[in-house]
Amino acid sequence: MYKSKKVIVVLPAYNAAQTLAQTYAEIPFDLVDEVILCDDASRDDTLAIAKKLQLRHIIAHQSNKGYGANQKSLYRKALQLNGDIIIMLHPDYQYTPKLIPAMVNIIGEELYPVVLGSRILGKGALDGGMPIYKYIANRFLTFVQNLLIGYKLSEYHTGYRAFSKKVLHNINFENNSDDFVFDNEMLSQIIYKGFQIAEITCPTKYFDEASSINFVRSAKYGLGVLRVSIVHRLQKWGLTNSKLYS
Repeated sequence: MYKSKKVIVVLPAYNAAQTLAQTYAEIPFDLVDEVILCDDASRDDTLAIAKKLQLRHIIAHQSNKGYGANQKSLYRKALQLNGDIIIMLHPDYQYTPKLIPAMVNIIGEELYPVVLGSRILGKGALDGGMPIYKYIANRFLTFVQNLLIGYKLSEYHTGYRAFSKKVLHNINFENNSDDFVFDNEMLSQIIYKGFQIAEITCPTKYFDEASSINFVRSAKYGLGVLRVSIVHRLQKWGLTNSKLYS
């Protein structure tokens, strides 16, 4: 716990057998109270390894429901367990668990209710192996999103995120996509509701065992991001009534 606040780490897992144990080993359990893993019908030994690690809370989807659906299951369970600070950590080891104390401190001290681990702050993204086309797309989409949404972030596309329970209680994440654009819909909801967001520099790690979506899926994701940003702007202007903001 952190000042009587329950800290929960959630792991959205899909084909993470090669990196799950390494990720889990670096979680600071002197601070983290619970770990929840959701396996989205992996085709490898992810679920078996999770059981071998003796995780107390394992959710197993019987069919592949998607990255967004995976997170929905995790946040639902985290709130059921009365988590005060909920951190999403990918078990593919692209994001280091060693930043968890910093993220917990920011939320636990009530400085910000949301913390993002940014790969773009500093100069580590390309040095860490981020493909150049993904870096350019990241910078372009973030520029457009900042204009349309009216906020200022270094990137909207990191998967390393921490939330206070108040945030998860006050956004309707159940209405979001079951696919990758879920992440952007969450940030749009958070900003629309008036929650402030902190960013900390996060090292970038790209390697063969880490998960990554291909170019076609990336293009689909990019179009989805633009759609979310346009809907956000129209919602602020009162020209639409999207279920995302209900």
